[in-house]
Amino acid sequence: MKFKLYNPDGSFAREVEYEGIPTFEGDKGLQAVKEVVVAQAANARQGNASTKTRGEVSGGGKKPWRQKGTGRARHGSTRSPIWTGGGVVFGPKPRDYSKKINAKVKALAFRRAFYDRAIAGEIDIIEKLEVEPAKTKVLNGIVSKIAKSGKVLLVDEKFAETSRRAARNIERISTTEAALLNTTELCRYDRILLTNSAMDTVLNRLKGA
Repeated sequence: MKFKLYNPDGSFAREVEYEGIPTFEGDKGLQAVKEVVVAQAANARQGNASTKTRGEVSGGGKKPWRQKGTGRARHGSTRSPIWTGGGVVFGPKPRDYSKKINAKVKALAFRRAFYDRAIAGEIDIIEKLEVEPAKTKVLNGIVSKIAKSGKVLLVDEKFAETSRRAARNIERISTTEAALLNTTELCRYDRILLTNSAMDTVLNRLKGA
């Protein structure tokens, strides 16, 4: 499979071909991609939303007025759900949203997502990230030569602190290390830019090494 290779300054160099990238036909792996993306989103939820029922809200022990003779509707507590400051009916309680995904399904989803983005021409390779001087403007200039618009994910084997600092102030650019790249990130960004060393790591992961 061929990818566009760019120089460290963002200028186009040539096309390079990588062997061993899994290929897919039809819908194979698409369901796995959906399951993994949903699971990763669910696993990121804290699940700590909590409301109080009428039995947990403080106050309301006294009947607000007598049962008959006032002309008003009968009430037994000011902490009834229909009162302001009352309890909440069927409100959220702390819970665990996490979903378990089989390792083989996770690996299949990663391979399928990478294949789809590569076939679409949305994965590019840069020889290495050299941000000199270490300024946001410099990194933005390099990335803009490759991807003029859209959200971009930079993937490196291990980021230099200068590169990470230069990227963190650019809203459309995110960074991740090759060993941590996941299916959700492959699906979320408009363009994915890997360094040569990151590509080697990703290839090993695609081959199951």
